[in-house]
Amino acid sequence: MSIKFYRPSSTEKFVPHEKDESEEQANDLSELKTKLKTALQMPNIMILAGSGTSLGKVKGPSMPDLWKFCIEDSSRKAEADKIISKIKYDLSKPSYQNIEEFLSYCEAYQQINECPVLEDFLIKSKEIILDKCKFDKSSSDLFAHMEFIKKLARRKSKDNRIKLFTTNYDTCFEEAAGKLGITIIDGFTFSAPRIYSPQFFDYDIIKRDSISSPNTPKYLDGVFHIYKLHGSVNWFRREESDGNFTVEQKESNDAKNVCMIFPAKGKYQQSYIQPHLELIAKFLQGIREPNTCLITTGFGFNDDHLSEPIYAALQSNPHLKLIVVDRSVERKFKNLESFSPYWKKFKALADKGLDILFIEADFENFAINIPDLKALSPAENLYQVIHGGTINA
Repeated sequence: MSIKFYRPSSTEKFVPHEKDESEEQANDLSELKTKLKTALQMPNIMILAGSGTSLGKVKGPSMPDLWKFCIEDSSRKAEADKIISKIKYDLSKPSYQNIEEFLSYCEAYQQINECPVLEDFLIKSKEIILDKCKFDKSSSDLFAHMEFIKKLARRKSKDNRIKLFTTNYDTCFEEAAGKLGITIIDGFTFSAPRIYSPQFFDYDIIKRDSISSPNTPKYLDGVFHIYKLHGSVNWFRREESDGNFTVEQKESNDAKNVCMIFPAKGKYQQSYIQPHLELIAKFLQGIREPNTCLITTGFGFNDDHLSEPIYAALQSNPHLKLIVVDRSVERKFKNLESFSPYWKKFKALADKGLDILFIEADFENFAINIPDLKALSPAENLYQVIHGGTINA
């Protein structure tokens, strides 16, 4: 897949970059990498990774896949048809073959008319989703995730840690970091069993040189933070004797107690209970910080509880830069009414001159084209100053 970027100030909005590049295309690709390199040198870097990062070689399930597994599978079809008939779910519209819409209808019906059969169907559907999101991953499958993390981990240790927010349930980023020997801070204790405790996001990891400078701690290279906004396949709630709940990281198939916000319209409300409330708060705080670059990849802006704060922050935080990476930006721009309304909103802001860059690329192609985060040379710093860039402090 070629990589393109959207340049609001030009007549030719999309600048393509094929493998066999002309000199002009090579210059454009160089311009794109310069823009990325400048952005990634900003003091605060945030990533928002959506389901698109778990497709491709990783073979994670898409929303249409989950619909097929839960509704159209031969072992489920008869039962699903009965539920569809019971809740009067209209399948005549193609857009209604959507697992998120369907589970929302089921949950709404269940709140008004308690139905044991429907409750059992919902639990089984969640068990299927939990199982399908636990797919096996090899190093070759995780190439894009490893490349992405490896390049971002080259950021200087004295800079603020990169914050990776993801709506995915799977453990692709954690496993990729493990294969690279990179340490992540995920809000869980370092002791066993691993219990969620948000104060751990405020901790860091240092190393001491006992010979040359024993009293001068050095931050460990490559550490980054990961915030799983919708929970994870290895997060489970455990009820304590006092009636409170703790969230423990472990392997289990217990769909009733898994700490995941399953696909449904109600996930907006579910986002405001713990531990998701704390994670959302970190996201909202981050996009309000000065000198922040937010990169979204594989995220379609269909989650209003994340898209709306980004839109609001762009209008109120003049120091926020947004880079949107998506495999079909041009197609979405040509048919804005068929996709999330935030695509139209963000494009309008970009056309007005706000600091928004759209890059058309899949996750793997983007990871490959991320520039190395080595320190800029004095000549590069001078070039950026002359051309209105920023100095790398």
